[in-house]
Amino acid sequence: MKHYLILVMVSCIINFTHSQNCEQNLFGSIQDFHDGTPIIGATVYIKTLNKYTTSDINGKFTIKNLCNGNLVLIVSHLACETQHVKIQIKGDTHYEINLEHHTEELNEVKIDGSATRKLTKTSQETLLKNDVIERYSASNLGDVLKQVSGVSSINTGNSIVKPVINGLHSSRVITNVNGVRLQDQEWGIEHAPSIDLNMAGSISVIKGSNALAYGGDAIGGVIVLNPSNISIKDSLYGKTIINGQTNGRGYNLTSSLTKTWQKGWYINSQGTLKRSGDFKTTNYNLTNTGLNSKGVSLNTGYKTFEQGFNVYYSYLNNEIGILRTSHIGNIDDLVNAINTRQPLVIENFSYRINAPRQEITHKIIKTEFYKRFKKFGKLKLHYDFQKNQRFEYDIRRGSDRDLPAIDLTLKTHTLKSNLKMDSNINSIYNLGVNLSFQNNFANPDTGIRRLIPDFDKFDFGVFAISNFKLNDKINLDLGLRYDFNKIDAKKFYIATRWEERGYNVDFSNLIIDDLGTQLLTNPVFKYHNISASAGISHQFNDNNSVIINYGLSNRAPNPSELFSDGLHQSTARLELGDLRLEQETSNRFSATYQFKNNGLSVNLEGFANHISDYIFIKPTGTELTIRGAFPVWGYSKTDALLFGLDITANYTLNENWFLSNKSAFIKGRNLDKKEALIDIPSFKTVNSLRYYNKKWLNFNTELQSELVLRQNDFPNNNFETFIPSTQNFVLVDISSPPSAYHLMHFESDITLKLSKKTNLNIGLNITNIFNSSYREYLNRLRYFADDLGRNFMLQLKLNY
Repeated sequence: MKHYLILVMVSCIINFTHSQNCEQNLFGSIQDFHDGTPIIGATVYIKTLNKYTTSDINGKFTIKNLCNGNLVLIVSHLACETQHVKIQIKGDTHYEINLEHHTEELNEVKIDGSATRKLTKTSQETLLKNDVIERYSASNLGDVLKQVSGVSSINTGNSIVKPVINGLHSSRVITNVNGVRLQDQEWGIEHAPSIDLNMAGSISVIKGSNALAYGGDAIGGVIVLNPSNISIKDSLYGKTIINGQTNGRGYNLTSSLTKTWQKGWYINSQGTLKRSGDFKTTNYNLTNTGLNSKGVSLNTGYKTFEQGFNVYYSYLNNEIGILRTSHIGNIDDLVNAINTRQPLVIENFSYRINAPRQEITHKIIKTEFYKRFKKFGKLKLHYDFQKNQRFEYDIRRGSDRDLPAIDLTLKTHTLKSNLKMDSNINSIYNLGVNLSFQNNFANPDTGIRRLIPDFDKFDFGVFAISNFKLNDKINLDLGLRYDFNKIDAKKFYIATRWEERGYNVDFSNLIIDDLGTQLLTNPVFKYHNISASAGISHQFNDNNSVIINYGLSNRAPNPSELFSDGLHQSTARLELGDLRLEQETSNRFSATYQFKNNGLSVNLEGFANHISDYIFIKPTGTELTIRGAFPVWGYSKTDALLFGLDITANYTLNENWFLSNKSAFIKGRNLDKKEALIDIPSFKTVNSLRYYNKKWLNFNTELQSELVLRQNDFPNNNFETFIPSTQNFVLVDISSPPSAYHLMHFESDITLKLSKKTNLNIGLNITNIFNSSYREYLNRLRYFADDLGRNFMLQLKLNY
């Protein structure tokens, strides 16, 4: 009986095996999704059967002896994203597989460990990678961008840092966050970008107006913050970074967690907490310079090769203290502050943030959908909403002491569409259109005359960009863009100011109500802007390449430049706009030379930027208000020329030792007055010596030398004013730059492997090692105090 059962079971197995008929063949072809060309050498792997093959010269492949049923093919190629393809075998089967063959085809030259230049582009573009961003986790956007040659910052203390690209900042620099153009009252010199640096996976810096897809008014350049890449596979990973520092006794905690699924779904959450108290110079505390920041973001969606969508939300709240002694009550205070080499108010360390201070809340909601069309291109639809709430608190007394002096709410809706036709890799076309509506509400219940009025702003833009690959060594880019801008404002003017500026002659038609001492006006301005770009890149050989480009851009004046009319207490001055200002026109020429050979890489970037009707603000004198006498700064225009050279050089001594240099030289001229432009960065050079040893727990250490020369080319905007307390006229020196300075910095880190998927990076950073005393020309608070003294920072970074 026993033997009989065994015989029956074996017979059943044999019959079952024959019934499977595992003699089927899979015939397939692998081709490029964009243009249908065959992909040679792609690997096709069936994991469950441990069978694999590769595509031939025609993109064809065959796998024999397969059973009927469902299979999953893992299809990969060096220049493509790996795909998991589900197919059903039913007899001999033919299947066509499409891969995106252009994803990784960018020919990149590595400039250093953190920056990459893209030679297939003709713009001057630098990429900062994730390791650099993590190193500056406790800092801000302006600080990390200074790692790019030619990028500096204009500061209001240490927590309000605005990026400056080749001498231009504020409305001339576009900041794009996860596909959203940031709208956050960027016109103010003391308005830092409302960004949590830790949400970015990489940052691209594009100098000049050669990124028309982002906007036609980027005379200075574009800063693009991209999220980390999402892989289509089942995975759960995250990171946590903790920083502690001695100067300001600050701490920073940021953490992110990402869950992805092979089917294409993903979700990412990220949060950041930053807190610091009063910072310190070499010799004294900087009273009321603390920071309290909270940020969170959520990014989720569905991603496949052919289509997907994304929903993004971010929230950021910054409470920033402004140096107490910078709050001047009258011109006497300003003169005393300039003539006294240390702050008039120095108190013991505190985490309290009192007036003067800022509180800014920024929210972004974005949704985006994309669809790829075979042998054609990719369509993307996008909508975002932003709300920026800005409070600025001054030192006040009485019942209104807790009211903000400035209370602005800016709401922006943006709708845009983009079509990229890339079926032919030798000629790619990018077409786009955007429409936005913006409303600014200036709360009148502040007890202070509104600096910026209520306004509605409409923007419409359309662009076309083409990229041509002429041959293996030459690439050509051409772009054209049109923008329409309309500003519709409601603003009160003091009647005497209206007549003083001659508006009663030129703009009498704007008055809609005469209230005697005040006039209610309705300025409506429309601007038509044309922007264009052209560039060519040529790879002479493996060692030498050049990029030459030209950019034409127009920028309409912003509401601050047009309408400012009152006391801006946080800048300690009266600011006056000018309704006669016209749009700026920039013609920028640039050239880049790149060399790499035997461990040496050199990148030279030269530029010349002629700007017609360049808008700038300068001191014009003083004026007595009910709050005291203040300097008056007025917006004006001129023809300007900016030119300079940015240098990046790296040399690999051996597998352990590395040298690098970043230097930037720039000049700015007021062509009408034949004098220097105001607020142009000084010459700066940074030299670094780095040692790395993979065997010593990935030990990395770097010593950095930062030399900044005195700015000797500056306009003389000094003025005399009458001091009531002494009954004398005195010279107010607000122009003379501070002396040159030299700082030394140190950083080092190691990485511990805690498990197969978890590692811990421990880093130490020391800035201003020798605790040098100095003042930076582009720090607005240089009139009142020195810059920061020595700082020790410890960082723990856990990847899991």
